[in-house]
Amino acid sequence: MRTPTRAALARLDRRRRKRTSNTDWQSPADPDAKITKMKDGRTHLAHKAEHAVDMDTGAIVAVTVQGADQGDTSTIGKTLEEAEEQIDSVSENAEEGDVHPEGLSEVVADKGYHSDRILLDLEGRAVRSYLSEPDRGRRSWKDDVDAQQAVYANRRRIRGERGKRLHRMRGELIERPFAHLYETGGIRRTHLRGHTNILKRLLIHTAAFNLGLLMRTVFGAGTPRGLQGTLQPLLGLLTDCTNVLGRLLAELAVHLRPFPVPQTTLEHVAAKRPRMAFATGC
Repeated sequence: MRTPTRAALARLDRRRRKRTSNTDWQSPADPDAKITKMKDGRTHLAHKAEHAVDMDTGAIVAVTVQGADQGDTSTIGKTLEEAEEQIDSVSENAEEGDVHPEGLSEVVADKGYHSDRILLDLEGRAVRSYLSEPDRGRRSWKDDVDAQQAVYANRRRIRGERGKRLHRMRGELIERPFAHLYETGGIRRTHLRGHTNILKRLLIHTAAFNLGLLMRTVFGAGTPRGLQGTLQPLLGLLTDCTNVLGRLLAELAVHLRPFPVPQTTLEHVAAKRPRMAFATGC
């Protein structure tokens, strides 16, 4: 290829013979860790964390930790099941109107999750899909009519105005939790072992992230830095009030100044007053 794209180079890299394999090698300290290539090109033992985010509020609904050697089309099913369980548990105690009556009704994801099996599965669950379609060229459907209809319906939805708007929102709402948890939160690298322990750590960070969203809705600030920015106008107002009050007191003191005492009286008192000296030590 004279001008290969990034996706084309990734396809070529997947076909080449690899030096290590998860089927031949396993970490004795952490069997759940799998050999995988990171986004920066390096190879590490890693785990795959997947989030499901509510498009209306930006809150994280579900978090799963799975094998890093599994593709997106293999892990999305477990994440959707976890999201449905969390939504159902919230719906039992929520008031009418707080939770959508249909529950999980739409799924928006990038092109890594696009496959015929996933689209058919979502269609069987009565869930509308908005999955970005990768460039696979012209396809020959043969007798697979159900998959063809599911792919064409998804393509029609993502090309509409609502589909484009949802994907713009996805780029904002799904990347923000990753930035807060893995970059700012510092859990891009973890010293924990096993999916269970890592999931506990992720749930704590996720709860803090959702708590920040709730505090921002109620108080207007969800982080200490945001609270500092919110209190700054109030502190400025208090400073201005203090300055005005100080000027008023100074003017009042000028008008209420007592009559001056004669200098001879002051000298007479100073002569009879005993002289004392004070010393302070540190």
